[in-house]
Amino acid sequence: MKTLIIGCNGQVGWELQRTLAPHGTVTAIDFPDIDLTNKASVARAVRFGSPDLIVNAAAYTAVDRAEQEPATAEKVNADAPALLAHEARELGAGLIHYSTDYVFDGTKPDPYVETDAPNPQNVYGRTKLAGEQAVQAAGIRYVILRTSWVYSDRSSNFLLTILRLAAEREQLRIVADQYGTPTWARTLAQTTARIVEQEISHGEKQMFANTSGIYHATGAGITSWHGFTEAILEEHKSVTGARRPLKVREVLPITTDAYPLPAKRPHNSALSNKKLEQIFAIEPRPWREQLRELMVEMFGR
Repeated sequence: MKTLIIGCNGQVGWELQRTLAPHGTVTAIDFPDIDLTNKASVARAVRFGSPDLIVNAAAYTAVDRAEQEPATAEKVNADAPALLAHEARELGAGLIHYSTDYVFDGTKPDPYVETDAPNPQNVYGRTKLAGEQAVQAAGIRYVILRTSWVYSDRSSNFLLTILRLAAEREQLRIVADQYGTPTWARTLAQTTARIVEQEISHGEKQMFANTSGIYHATGAGITSWHGFTEAILEEHKSVTGARRPLKVREVLPITTDAYPLPAKRPHNSALSNKKLEQIFAIEPRPWREQLRELMVEMFGR
């Protein structure tokens, strides 16, 4: 099977190169080899590789900047998936696309399921929802994986920001009234690979023939940004001991109102993984377990 990964320099795309390698020939590209804002560039990159499976791990993820750059966010998060879906249809290829918990408004008290009505509250969420809808409308075999609070040891993410700030400041003020689930990029890539492994047994041209749809794929459990911060610092101390002391001494919980940002965030963006478990028998790993594994990898014992 020939797989084309788009967005290979991002958190998830980087991990996908390793997890998908056992399942055939993998070609991984990113800008400038593909420009997702340029229709001709997208068509050229996909047709050159002629893949059986396209995995789109690229996205405009700067949630606050998207409020000032809605046109660019629209091109990358909505128009590009539509173009990729069109090319997948022309090739008879399957498509895996990633989306976000921010398609929901956060008013539901329980974890969101795939059939809950989206109601995004910011440009990022609206453009990601438009990307979902374009893939669904294309008449192709596809899997959309909605995930949340993705982190890794590369690129820009909450984990690395907290570790940097904790080394610089004695006090951190972190929002405690937004809830969701941290998800390690590697775990999401492993989940993707397990789906591909199951589907490839049906043949490249039958992948997702009976399983096309949207699935939620996050870690297990729920926490707040404040809780995530405390866990990061606790795991760092547990792993490093006195070898890498941090400056931070206090982590204060604050409300969303006390830390205004350009983009509105949902108060609850936790996602239920039950459909993923039922269809693919993939049980999500506890988010804290994922965090601990990465911290050991980053800092050793």
